[in-house]
Amino acid sequence: MTAELALGTYRCRAIPEAAVRAAASGAQWIDTAPNYATGRAQELLAPALAARPSLRIATKAGYFTAATGADAVNDGVLTEDQAVAGHSLAPQYVRWQMGRNRAQLGRERLDLVLLHNPERAHPGDRPALHRAIRDAFAVLEEAAAAGHVAGYGIATWAGLEEEAFTVEELLALAGEVAGGQQYHHLVAVQMPVSLVMMTPIVQALHGRGPLPAAAGAGLRVMASAPLHGGELPGMVDQELADLIRPGLTPAQACVLSVASCPGVTDVLLAASGAPHWSQAADAVAQPSLTAAKLREITGVLASP
Repeated sequence: MTAELALGTYRCRAIPEAAVRAAASGAQWIDTAPNYATGRAQELLAPALAARPSLRIATKAGYFTAATGADAVNDGVLTEDQAVAGHSLAPQYVRWQMGRNRAQLGRERLDLVLLHNPERAHPGDRPALHRAIRDAFAVLEEAAAAGHVAGYGIATWAGLEEEAFTVEELLALAGEVAGGQQYHHLVAVQMPVSLVMMTPIVQALHGRGPLPAAAGAGLRVMASAPLHGGELPGMVDQELADLIRPGLTPAQACVLSVASCPGVTDVLLAASGAPHWSQAADAVAQPSLTAAKLREITGVLASP
């Protein structure tokens, strides 16, 4: 089954308009973070969310702007040294940031809160990193119990590929703090999947790696950077696009490839303009590429 298109706001230049457009096209999810749009993304999304209660929001805790860091210091949840780092998984900060997210987004209950690039917390020290993730998960479970969060997860750039943690380890940590695997609220992972960052696709086609592990556990998998920051369409020529699916543009072919990857449930696209969103929506409406076709595509791209 082809994954669904969701709005990602990291590189989105016109967030309010993009949110309205995405919702009108039937998108169910918008992904954001407190540091996006120089700290303004959540407030920019609030009107669209207020007008559409069924629209689901995924936000994060981890990275923060200098202004947010200063507020956190003033509120006593971060030291000045911690604030300078621009990133924290400290339990008191995660708890504080979730409250701030709820206020900025205008939602009493957040659909999804992701720890933002948790691998940033303790690079090269897996035990310390896993302790930090576990302690942050405990705060997220506390928020779920209070009705402030429906589910949580992680949004990573390199953590899963570099095996700073695995899906299985994340599930174990969540089960540990929740008192059992059947009780935890870990429901999603977000990671880059594209025809540039192909490793997850290649692994999934062999039944290995984070995507099959996440799918097997029933986790939502949000594929970020499907166009590799907008660079990919310039790297994929029309000949390759036609190999992927005749009649598609290079950008559409790239989006369909990610949407067809086993285990991916949502493809995050930061489309600021109506034509880009419409073309991507047309692409994911296509029948999914077969595993054989994905193997052929990744084989062509991997060859020297």
